[in-house]
Amino acid sequence: MTIRVLIADDQELVRTGFKMILDAQPDMEVVAAVADGAEAVAQARRLRPDVCLLDIRMPKLDGLEVTRALAGPGVENPMRIVIVTTFDLDEYVYGALRAGATGFLLKDSGPVLLIEAIRAAVTGDALVSPSVTVRLLQHLARPRGTAAMPDVPLTERELDVVRLVARGRTNQEVAAELFVSLSTVKTHLGSIQAKLGVRNRGEIAAWAWESGVVS
Repeated sequence: MTIRVLIADDQELVRTGFKMILDAQPDMEVVAAVADGAEAVAQARRLRPDVCLLDIRMPKLDGLEVTRALAGPGVENPMRIVIVTTFDLDEYVYGALRAGATGFLLKDSGPVLLIEAIRAAVTGDALVSPSVTVRLLQHLARPRGTAAMPDVPLTERELDVVRLVARGRTNQEVAAELFVSLSTVKTHLGSIQAKLGVRNRGEIAAWAWESGVVS
């Protein structure tokens, strides 16, 4: 299977660099590389790539608006979105997760993480790197002080899964840490998404940090 990727970034050097990295992979093909958000939406809807790799700050539509258009609430057949951001400048990633992005990484993360993030998005096991998750979501989440745990119908084991997901663990890592099977983890994730009304791991992580389940 060839993973078809759309790249959207307003910097030509970034687009060129990402394209070279991805096209060098035997299982990846860059089907479009565009410079603004409006073109990203148009080409994504036309080409239906497996993964859209989006910058946050772009002309016409930013990455958050593009994410909402392609994967937001109410979108039929939402696409898989990976946000690429610069931590010190882009404080929109939290909103992008809530809008439907499946993962994110920093622009200086390097080619290995870039490739892993795309492959993870395809399998539904989104890469939310622990180093990025903790720094970014702690930075963006509202302070909650000593607020009580939110009243949600999650079991203790489901809360354990939520906390690990919020810290960037993959399904395999969650299974290993909780001493359960991979299929059990996937069952828990399906139940958690249904109970919280969220659609992916990114939204689970955002909910966990926002609600104070993880601190």
